[in-house]
Amino acid sequence: MQKLPIGRSDYQILKEENEYYIDKTKNIIEFLDISGSVVLMPRPRRFGKTLFQSTLYYFFSNQERDEEIFKDTYIYNTSFFKEHFGKYPVIFLTFKDARENSFELMIENLKRTIQEEFYKYSDIDLSKIKGLEAEKTIFQNIINDKSSIVDLEKSIKVLSSILKAYYKKRVIILIDEYDTPILTGWMKGFYTEIIEFFRNFFGAGLKDNDKNLKKALITGIFKISGESLFSGLNNLEDITLRPKFGTICGYTQNNIETTILPYLAGVDLKELKAWYNGYNFLNDKVYNPLDILLFIKNDFRFKNYWFKTGTPSFLVKLFKEGDYNLATFEYLTVGEELLESFDIEDISLETVMFQSGYLTIKDIEEVGDDTFYHLSFPNIEVKKSFNDYVLSNHFVNRSKKVAVQIALYKLLAKSDLDGLKQVLKSLFASIAYNNFTNNYIENYEGFYASVIYAYFAGAGFDDIKAEDVTNGGRIDLRVFIDNKVYIFEFKVNQIGALAQIKAKKYHERYLADYNEIYIIGVEFNSTQRNVVEY
Repeated sequence: MQKLPIGRSDYQILKEENEYYIDKTKNIIEFLDISGSVVLMPRPRRFGKTLFQSTLYYFFSNQERDEEIFKDTYIYNTSFFKEHFGKYPVIFLTFKDARENSFELMIENLKRTIQEEFYKYSDIDLSKIKGLEAEKTIFQNIINDKSSIVDLEKSIKVLSSILKAYYKKRVIILIDEYDTPILTGWMKGFYTEIIEFFRNFFGAGLKDNDKNLKKALITGIFKISGESLFSGLNNLEDITLRPKFGTICGYTQNNIETTILPYLAGVDLKELKAWYNGYNFLNDKVYNPLDILLFIKNDFRFKNYWFKTGTPSFLVKLFKEGDYNLATFEYLTVGEELLESFDIEDISLETVMFQSGYLTIKDIEEVGDDTFYHLSFPNIEVKKSFNDYVLSNHFVNRSKKVAVQIALYKLLAKSDLDGLKQVLKSLFASIAYNNFTNNYIENYEGFYASVIYAYFAGAGFDDIKAEDVTNGGRIDLRVFIDNKVYIFEFKVNQIGALAQIKAKKYHERYLADYNEIYIIGVEFNSTQRNVVEY
């Protein structure tokens, strides 16, 4: 069998190393057919964005022209291949390493990246190009390490102008991880300066560059709001939720059951799907490739491979500032505007979680002329890992958390309700109250419900569901384990939890499918900070 392409983002090396490749070359044809000349494709991290950009580079670039690496792909025998392969000058920039602590250092970082791209074309004989004297000067400034910030802002327009004039072909521009330096600027305190730089950079290179630009693809995790960055860019086509491009990144279930199946001998595909599938971009749901590759490499162990590649510390910060109830993310309803863009000056946690891959679309509802999206965690990995992370880094003492979660699982597995009562008391005692002021807790009505939900979601149960969640502290939690279902009603500073389960007959829907059904009412007093009725 071919080797696994773990961490591989260079298409040519992947093919030369005989690593397996999920063929995405049909998307090259579809990419060039998009009406807008500038295409924006946000996707969560480690989803294959850079590999797709690299594939475009090796296909279109007149500096490469290695037909061998495309011979076993969809595109090779098409008329499109003959018409477009190796025919264009290509500018390919990636800002993945643009993570500096100051604006000055960031500009130096960006200068090096831009310089490296200019060096690829340093042997061009500028004397053969008529006119463009200002562009030639900036070209030489960048090559000779004498560029100013203004030169860098004009760099892709300058390079595309020279390449168009020299090769007599309009240019393909590929920019990967465009949002990394911008988000770094936001976190490090120089957002105003860096957003101004990129507004000018994209404005010159993409907005006012039609005569030189054949097509551009911009990829990153977030879609930075138009007012902040892409203002006036009328030729921009955002394909975030274009069904046609819903599987342009990621592995589909069909990929798992065909190309990848030989690597998964003996694996329960249903369990694999529950753990790692579920990302929805309005086409077939997809897997994050990294999860599947590392799952195979690690002898089929179900773990949080994708989640641990990036720490969502900024999400925890937003979560804390917004006083959210974690359980609401079990089934969250939002309008189209919340999925449209990431506005750093008015950040929505829901938008950030969707665009970064912690939430995905479960279903869509049309109400009159409006469209609403119902969001939830995409799979077990993200649901379990995110809640566990928030729990450990926001709510509880880490040393106590694991012991409580293990006890929760074992007690529910053997239906020990008396032991469960004691563990619930330990659970509330594990809250790191010293991290919060009394006033914060009193005004954060979803505080205790978030702790409860995060404990159960992070404990490793086969399935949990949170329903009838309110920001007033209520949570109706269903926990499924083997042939048992536990129905919990938690109330804070209220009474009648068990009576409500009975009155609303929550248990009746499970009578036909489960051998054991348990209903448990838990009432919590925020003054005493513990269970007062069970």
